[in-house]
Order: sequence, then C-alpha cells, then structure tokens
Amino acid sequence: MSRVRDAMIADPPALEASASAQEAGELFDRPEVRAVLVCEDGRLSGVVTRKTLVREVVARGRDPRSTSLREIAEDPMFTIAADAALEDAFRELEERDFERVPVVEDGRLVGVLSRAVVQRRLAEDEPPPDDQQQV
Repeated sequence: MSRVRDAMIADPPALEASASAQEAGELFDRPEVRAVLVCEDGRLSGVVTRKTLVREVVARGRDPRSTSLREIAEDPMFTIAADAALEDAFRELEERDFERVPVVEDGRLVGVLSRAVVQRRLAEDEPPPDDQQQV
C-alpha cells in the first residue's frame, strides 16, 4: 500500500518564524508558491498566504521588514502524517477541497502533498481493466 511519503514533495520551502513578512512576500513572486509554511526549529507552526499578508501587514500599516512571521502566521487548517495511506489522504483532500497540505512526522514538516500528484499516483497504481490484461 502506498503511503503519503511515497508521493509527497520532500523538504518543501519554508521560512523560520523569525523571518520577516517581506521575505514571505518575496516568495510569493514565484507563481508556484501559494502559501508559505512557517517553522520553529523544524516544527510546522503556521502558514502565511497572500491574504494573510494583506490583512495583517498591508491593511494594518505594519512594516513588512520588521513584522515577523511568528506575529502573523495562521494555524495550519489541516496536516497529514507521512505514514498515512495515500488513498486515505486523497479522500481527505477531496472532502476538504484542498489542493495541497503540509506533511508532518512527529510535528516536523517533512513535505507537501498535492491532490493532483496523488490522483496521478493512484491512477498509476491501478491495474489495467480485465479486457486489457495480458494472458
């Protein structure tokens, strides 16, 4: 049975909680970055999105260079264990309508799981229909 660790993107980009909102904003310049994962000593402590930056920094007139991510990060809405069954993880992503979710092991951030990647991986693991199997 496939596990989350078999399909996750290992060692995702993350910033320490002491990093500035400016540093997080710079990461959002990359189109593939939709959220910045925030860690303290390797443990996932929060998430910062573009919306978070606008609401907590821009709208409040805070200086992004001196505002730490620790001050503005939101609790992760959902995480998944690296040893969870891939089928269960896909079901959770579908039910919650999440495209990506942080993967943790003993509270430490170890990866990110993408619904699209899981879907492809599960499709690859399926045996061909009976009429296409070799005899």
